[in-house]
Amino acid sequence: MADVEKHLLQVLDRDGIIEDSEAFASTSGYDHSAVVSSVKSLQSYEMIIAEEKSHSRFVLTAEGRDVREQGSAEFRVHGEVKRHEGGISMKQLQEVLGKEVVKIGFPPAKKLGWVTMEKSSSGEQVLMCKAAEVQDITQQILEDIHNGQEVSKADADALKKRQQITPESWRTYKLSKGPKFALEKKKPATDLTHDMLKDGSWKTADFKAYNFNALGLPTSGGHLHPLLKVRAQIRKIFTNMGFEEMPTNNYVESSFWNFDALFQPQQHPARDAHDTFFLTKPASSRLDRQPQDYVQRVRSTHERGGFGSTGYGSHWKVSEAEKNLLRTHTTAVSSRMLYRLAKRGFKPAKYFSIDRVFRNEAIDRTHLAEFHQIEGVVCDRGLTLGDLIGILQLFFSRLGLKKLRFKPAFNPYTEPSMEIFSYSEQLKKWVEVGNSGMFRPEMLRPMGLPEDVNVIAWGLGLERPTMILYGIDNIRDLFGHKVSLSVVKKNPICRLNM
Repeated sequence: MADVEKHLLQVLDRDGIIEDSEAFASTSGYDHSAVVSSVKSLQSYEMIIAEEKSHSRFVLTAEGRDVREQGSAEFRVHGEVKRHEGGISMKQLQEVLGKEVVKIGFPPAKKLGWVTMEKSSSGEQVLMCKAAEVQDITQQILEDIHNGQEVSKADADALKKRQQITPESWRTYKLSKGPKFALEKKKPATDLTHDMLKDGSWKTADFKAYNFNALGLPTSGGHLHPLLKVRAQIRKIFTNMGFEEMPTNNYVESSFWNFDALFQPQQHPARDAHDTFFLTKPASSRLDRQPQDYVQRVRSTHERGGFGSTGYGSHWKVSEAEKNLLRTHTTAVSSRMLYRLAKRGFKPAKYFSIDRVFRNEAIDRTHLAEFHQIEGVVCDRGLTLGDLIGILQLFFSRLGLKKLRFKPAFNPYTEPSMEIFSYSEQLKKWVEVGNSGMFRPEMLRPMGLPEDVNVIAWGLGLERPTMILYGIDNIRDLFGHKVSLSVVKKNPICRLNM
């Protein structure tokens, strides 16, 4: 391209004008597209002035090239008929030339008086030659067009109708010197540098103009993570079932709300540092800022029991309840919501939450120290285990898990408790998908909920169904700093069988 520009500028310097860029390209041995690129570049520097010139002509189509080489259909029909002095039937003619050629060529050949249809001595309809010598005007016109000669509008229209020619347009440029003409292109400065200010060269420098109307590169849109896609679908299931979402923005909880309010004993292994992330700063929160009447009822239930329970019979320590931790489950949120519900006057409620929880676990392909928990809670009068099983069947069927089994289990704050299993068609076996139960009276009554009010609840992880839906076998490829951004961009929309 540099050679083209250099030659072009030299010719302009010598002659002052170039009448046609295509002619310049032809005589100089350059491709015209390369000349046009140089013209555009020099024009942007105001070194030349380019006046656009439009051109048009007709070029032969594939059919037109065939007619130019072999003759028109009517000429070929005439030639074949002429070869048969006694005439030739239409069927025989079609066998020799082809049906399409005869279909196109016979009508004009007959109209021009080149051939005629007559009866032979045997009474058969045959084509007879009527003109001994004919001239193939169509072929001649196509030859003229091929050689770049002008043809009449009537001839051009007729050939266009027969799809033998097509118009072609192109542009060339008339070139002259611009206001900043020079024999060498000098790139304008794009920045005011320290060196320019120091040596004063900025005074004579040619700066590139700023284009304040330029939009710049389009920004790429964000992409939803697979966990967010599945969470959005599960949130839709809950809201369609009439559930209200609980606020889950407290990652840090006190042990009181995370354990004690749930009637989980202070000697429970889950409270050990091997299972829970305890904070060092601030290490504790003041329990005297919590509702004291409720705190005393929780303490009494732990130590002496009540509501049909004997309690744990051990000394309940305020210092243990004040320890701060990263919440180990979103049930800590449920305990707060149920207490508020009792405080403002009970009415039936359905809550759900989907958010992050933290466990001090060893990391492997199926476990992380932080993950997401999905929780559903229904609070109403007279709820039974049958209600829990029924709503679990409805919820999991909307997740696409229709085959369920329930196994008795133990949880510190639910009785009865059930583990939930679903049959996996992919793995051909029953897989645990969640846990559930009815909250114990020792948890509900200290809150102030009426004795005939029961609460059913269930929970499951968000990561496991997401891994199944997206075919991911290592949780570290789904969640954490090792997740591939390209995989996040390419993952499809989540679709659950609701």
